[in-house]
Amino acid sequence: MKKIILAAALAGASFAGFAANVGVAISVGQPGYFGTIVIGDAPPPRVVYMQPRLIMSPPPGVMAPPVVYLHVPLEHSRHWRRYCNLYNACALPVFFVQDSWYNNTYIPHYRDHRDFYEGRHDEGRRDEGRHDEGRHDEGRHDEGRRDEGRGR
Repeated sequence: MKKIILAAALAGASFAGFAANVGVAISVGQPGYFGTIVIGDAPPPRVVYMQPRLIMSPPPGVMAPPVVYLHVPLEHSRHWRRYCNLYNACALPVFFVQDSWYNNTYIPHYRDHRDFYEGRHDEGRRDEGRHDEGRHDEGRHDEGRRDEGRGR
């Protein structure tokens, strides 16, 4: 019985991984986005921990990188050592913003100040932030860019 359950779980996990590549994109400023956020002139974030989390300290004599703010699932913040690679942030001091602050404060602020934020994240883009339409300036596809939902 255990073998059947294990086989079913593995099959489900492989299908879930396959189904995850269906082209659905969630970007910063939308519910369900997890990754780096730029605070800009948004109200001060409510953070999960009062001190930033840092997994890998810089070598002696090397200046620490600036603090970044991430919106991540609570499980990821609780077990950051396990998940920091997903966000390319193991060597960065990280503050985790609270989910309620992201959804109730940051998203409305981001939408009201979209030009400011998209100017910082997508310099040179001329499609006025319509990420969902898949248009890019001069016909270039953003090859080599990291998924906006993860990392920096």
